[in-house]
Amino acid sequence: MLPEHNSDGMNLADQPSFPWFALQVRARQEASVADQLSGQGYERFLPFYKLRKRWSDRIKEFDAPLFPGYLFCRFNPQNRLPILKTPGVVQIVSFNNIPAAVDEAEILSIQRLASSGIEHQPCAFLTIGDRVRINAGPLLGLEGILSSVKGNHRLVLCVSLLQRSVAVEIDSAFITVLRPVAKPSGKQNSLDRVLTVEV
Repeated sequence: MLPEHNSDGMNLADQPSFPWFALQVRARQEASVADQLSGQGYERFLPFYKLRKRWSDRIKEFDAPLFPGYLFCRFNPQNRLPILKTPGVVQIVSFNNIPAAVDEAEILSIQRLASSGIEHQPCAFLTIGDRVRINAGPLLGLEGILSSVKGNHRLVLCVSLLQRSVAVEIDSAFITVLRPVAKPSGKQNSLDRVLTVEV
C-alpha cells in the first residue's frame, strides 16, 4: 500500500499538524465538499445530528449538518489556494483577510459529542438583550427579549404584555434570534410582576 499524499505532494504521515479552519460552503453541498477535500488528502470534519421531519403520515429521521453551510478542515494557511479552488467552497472564514484558526479544544469537544451517541441539535447563539421569537410549543410566535440564561439549556425570556413584565422559562432550542436590542435603562416599575412558567 502506497503512503497517502496531499495536494502539495507531501506524505501525510510526515505532514505537520496544521490548525483547523472553518470553510463556508454552498448550501446542501457540505458532504460533497468534505468528500472532495478528503480525496485531496486533507483532514476534514463535518459533524452531523439526527433531524426528524414530520410528514402527514410519518416521521422520517436523517443526518443533517450540525453547522449548515460550514465544515472544518486542517490545512496550511500559507497554501490555501487548493482549498479555495475546491468546487462548492465559498470562502475560508477569516478576519481582515487572514484565515481564522478554530480552537483545537472546541473541535475536540464537538468530535467527542458527535461520537458519544448523545442526542444533540443546533441552536441559536444567544446573548443577553437579543430579541427572539418562540418557534415551537404552546407559545409559538411569541416574541420577547432574552434577559438571562439559566443552566446550559434554559433561558428566561421577558415578554411585554399589557405593559407588565412576564418572564417565561423555555428551552433555547425553541427560539429564533430576531435582532439585538438595547438594554433598558432606569429602574423597573415596582408594579411589574415576574412569573416563571416551565414550558
